[in-house]
Amino acid sequence: MSEEFTVVPVAHVVGGRAEPTDDYWGGTRSVIRIDPDQFTEESVVGLEAFSHLEVVFRFHLTDPTDLHPEPRHPRGNPDWPAGGIFAHRNMRRVNWLGVSRCRLVKVDGLDLHVEALDAVDGTPVLDIKPWFSVMGPQGDVREPAWPSEMLADYYTDPRG
Repeated sequence: MSEEFTVVPVAHVVGGRAEPTDDYWGGTRSVIRIDPDQFTEESVVGLEAFSHLEVVFRFHLTDPTDLHPEPRHPRGNPDWPAGGIFAHRNMRRVNWLGVSRCRLVKVDGLDLHVEALDAVDGTPVLDIKPWFSVMGPQGDVREPAWPSEMLADYYTDPRG
């Protein structure tokens, strides 16, 4: 069942945060700089009509030995139930892939100015997609209470 493939970044994150943190991504502004050797400005035509992007990226600062496929408590909090690797959304992933939804502030050539992208300066971006609300969850959404408790300040602006 094992299959390997190569993925080439289409862009990199410029600016914003230098170090990943658990919370306070609100107000964080950065640029997704699309690689001009691979793409022209024609690749972003029409993108400015969308308010949000879905960004697939690689957690490039993650220690590859820091994988925990066994059940563990989110953020080490014993008040929250232990879950396996696929019950978490953190950077400890086998392929180190992250998915984020952020606000598109403006398109300037091949620079996409974004807000609340939870990826740091230098992060390789593997794909960029406009957010279609119709592609969001279908039907009722079910989740335990702990993610909302844990992420209460995730998109809070640290400047108040």
